[in-house]
Amino acid sequence: MRCALAFLFIVASALAAPQYSGELIFPLEHWHNHSSSIVELPNGDFLVCWFHGSGEREADDVLIRAARWNKSTGKWTEPFTLADTPGFPETNPVLFIDSRQRLFFFWPLIIAHQWETALMKYRISTDYQQPTGPPRWEHQDNIVLIPKNIAERTQEVFGKAAQGTGREAEHAARVIEHSKDMYFSRMGWFTRTHPLELPSGRILLPMYSDGFSFGIMAISDDHGYNWTASEPIVGWGSIQPSVLRKNDGTLVAYLRDNGPPPKRAHISFSKDDGVTWTPARDTDIPNPGVSLEAIRLGNGDWIMVFNDIESGRYSLAAAISDDEGATWKWKRHLDGDPSHQSRNQYHYPSVLQAKDGSIHVTYSYFVPEGKSIKHVRFNEDWVKAGD
Repeated sequence: MRCALAFLFIVASALAAPQYSGELIFPLEHWHNHSSSIVELPNGDFLVCWFHGSGEREADDVLIRAARWNKSTGKWTEPFTLADTPGFPETNPVLFIDSRQRLFFFWPLIIAHQWETALMKYRISTDYQQPTGPPRWEHQDNIVLIPKNIAERTQEVFGKAAQGTGREAEHAARVIEHSKDMYFSRMGWFTRTHPLELPSGRILLPMYSDGFSFGIMAISDDHGYNWTASEPIVGWGSIQPSVLRKNDGTLVAYLRDNGPPPKRAHISFSKDDGVTWTPARDTDIPNPGVSLEAIRLGNGDWIMVFNDIESGRYSLAAAISDDEGATWKWKRHLDGDPSHQSRNQYHYPSVLQAKDGSIHVTYSYFVPEGKSIKHVRFNEDWVKAGD
């Protein structure tokens, strides 16, 4: 009995020891490879996608690529095309597996070379665990939104500023005008971070508009076949929300700071399962105007992966909170650090926790020699051990 207990203690200690490994999914290349999303498949494989081409919204050769990590071989497959509409850029793809074990693939088609002209598309598959190549899709549609009360919420936040003078007043007046425009307010909402499925089965798909610099939730209460819009998350440059659920049911959205200094991650709250949101406000978390992602771990802790500086993208860190975001007690760098400014860019993280408890992050990896998507795996103890 004592020997068995000792063995279990050794196994538990080994599992709790800090663990980290990482690799590029494909070799560095001159092509623009950016904005990845990762999911773990039921068979233990991983699927990652990103956009690839000669540029972003203005480059008509941009398409969505993907690669699979095979559990049995421990290797990544060669990248393959996941979506391509010839003549149009496609960007910011997101993958998601719901509680019914269906794979969702979301991505925007950029109609006229401006982010404001994004049209959201999505597909659903139940046959997606092939060893190579794309899934077999069985449903495809667009997601078009009518934001709830966008004019009223915009007026509440920007109305006073619009009465003043100068550039801030001009911006506020322009945003208010756009909020009243039926076409402008409905077009241009698109994805960046993983959806969140609530205990009720409701799916929240975080989206945002660069035209407004607002966040929003696309909401589905019928397992992803029909979508409605929440009220917008209104703020001075609050985009690319990442959403978590607290124990009391409150939803917390952390957002990229696309507004004026000081550069901090923004935060917003919802008490009604994502329909209405508080105006976004600054936190004390640095954000250089770059996407971040936060998820809840199996033990209730939260992890956030973000650029922990106010300018630049050369420092990417993971932070852990054991009090639902009230504090972030532990932090460790995945790439770079704030004290060594460089031309390197490590940014746009996608985060998940695998069934075995390991944490996986993919992110855009830009260095002077080229660009790729990097994948790293680690455990919570590795973050808590610090740099």
